[in-house]
Amino acid sequence: MATINEPRPGALAPFRHPVFRAVWIASLVSNFGGLIQSVGASWMMTSIAGSADMVALVQASTTLPIMLFSLVAGAMADNLDRRQIMLVSQCFMLLVSLALAGVAWAGWVSPWLLLAFTFLIGCGSAFNGPAWQASVGDMVPRADLPGAVALNSMAFNIARSLGPAIGGAIVAAAGAATAFAANAVSYLGLILVLARWRPERPARLLPRESLGVAMAAGVRYAAMSPGIRAVLARSAIFGLGASAVPALMPLMARDLIAGGALTYGLLLGAFGLGAVAGAFVSGRVRSRFTNEAIARLAALLFALAGMAAGFSHSAPLTMTALLVAGASWVLALSTFNLTVQLSAPRWVVGRALSLYQMAAFGGMALGSWSWGETADQWGIAAALAAAAMLQLAGVIAGFWISLPQTGGLNLDLRDWREPETAVQIEPRSGPVVVTIEYRIAQADIVEFLTAMAERRRIRRRDGARHWTLLRDLGDPELWVERYHTPTWLDYVRHNQRRTQTDAINSERLLALHIGPAKPVVHRMIERQTGSLPPMGRTPGPREIGEPLTDPARGA
Repeated sequence: MATINEPRPGALAPFRHPVFRAVWIASLVSNFGGLIQSVGASWMMTSIAGSADMVALVQASTTLPIMLFSLVAGAMADNLDRRQIMLVSQCFMLLVSLALAGVAWAGWVSPWLLLAFTFLIGCGSAFNGPAWQASVGDMVPRADLPGAVALNSMAFNIARSLGPAIGGAIVAAAGAATAFAANAVSYLGLILVLARWRPERPARLLPRESLGVAMAAGVRYAAMSPGIRAVLARSAIFGLGASAVPALMPLMARDLIAGGALTYGLLLGAFGLGAVAGAFVSGRVRSRFTNEAIARLAALLFALAGMAAGFSHSAPLTMTALLVAGASWVLALSTFNLTVQLSAPRWVVGRALSLYQMAAFGGMALGSWSWGETADQWGIAAALAAAAMLQLAGVIAGFWISLPQTGGLNLDLRDWREPETAVQIEPRSGPVVVTIEYRIAQADIVEFLTAMAERRRIRRRDGARHWTLLRDLGDPELWVERYHTPTWLDYVRHNQRRTQTDAINSERLLALHIGPAKPVVHRMIERQTGSLPPMGRTPGPREIGEPLTDPARGA
């Protein structure tokens, strides 16, 4: 395994930042409430519906909204006030939790009504998640981001280690309705902290993208980014296989160990305690191993732990297996999350995280239902063994779909200034056609084409359309790069999205250019002959576009 020798801040360094510290503490309390509510919902379902698939659907109903709505939520997180999105989401979940508690106290809960309420709470989580995760980069500097992601995982898993046991005790002593009410109260602290937070916002120089355009830009960016594509594929496989353990845990407690709500809480607590341990060691592991090595090891350990839990009828043995599963869970998911955050610039990070959530939690939602059906037909042990085989398939897939290393990426945006034009132009004017002329020696053609393949990916990733590379038949040294944007505003957006890492490609192309001056850029606006003015009238500057040329400084 390759080792990574990079200096890293201390594991608790993000706590130096007061905003992060306050939000982390409030989130920890909220996570306790969420886990208590989860225990109440899952155990209530075992009481009102006896089938394994209905019990597993509780987990699926919470994760399905993340798959359905995360991309919309990510686009909103990148274009709107993230703090406001989180506030609205938290208030919505508070109201739904209060309604669920009231319905439960009245004795009106049916299996499908319970699933409807857990689905609505999942919707709140779906809109809160991308805004919250993208906001971490607003609370701490980039150097502290890995530690902040690990601490967020730790907060959730501290709650997972103790919250389920507390939830099990609450359900056993006072009923599920009390657990739902406790969850409602847990939102208040985070709502108060978010209401008082006033983050600094950089000045917005360009108008917001529409929701549909922003979503398309996020999908395009991920599709044209090999590292992010690898994370999406691997997280979907991991989520599909790993979902069997939390989805079937109530049945492990009831059928394999012959326990009750308190036993279920203890199993969840063991899983959470292992996850806390995984979060504690994640920084040390990340400094010694590659992202890919961590993901493979986590999947392998999770597979072995899941199989052990499926064949165990002893509470201590099952809890030991779940300790390992919890540590593997947090190592894998924090590695996926951090890889996405460090592979996307700030303008698109919310959408990149939302796509990661769609992949991971979509796999979990599908897996929760699938493993419930499998357990109904073949038994709990068979379902967990099949899920373990899928995790092993993910380990093998790592040889073809490897996670990238992100330490050398500089995703700060380049300083690019909008060029002046001789023809009057407005933001909505277009389509805009851009050509860049290079002179390349015969001996450098192969290297030039290799660099241009990377340039094509960067251009298309950032919004360019109809990208082509042309060679002059009469002048074999002359090569022309050509692409379109729908409007002048899209052209400006396209250039303002290039990062410092992308500049390496530009410098490589400039080094291959052999002309006496830099490559020449032509910026032109398309015009149709049918739009010419009537005969006898001179066209105005807005009616005809003329080519604009200048040396290639940010084409």
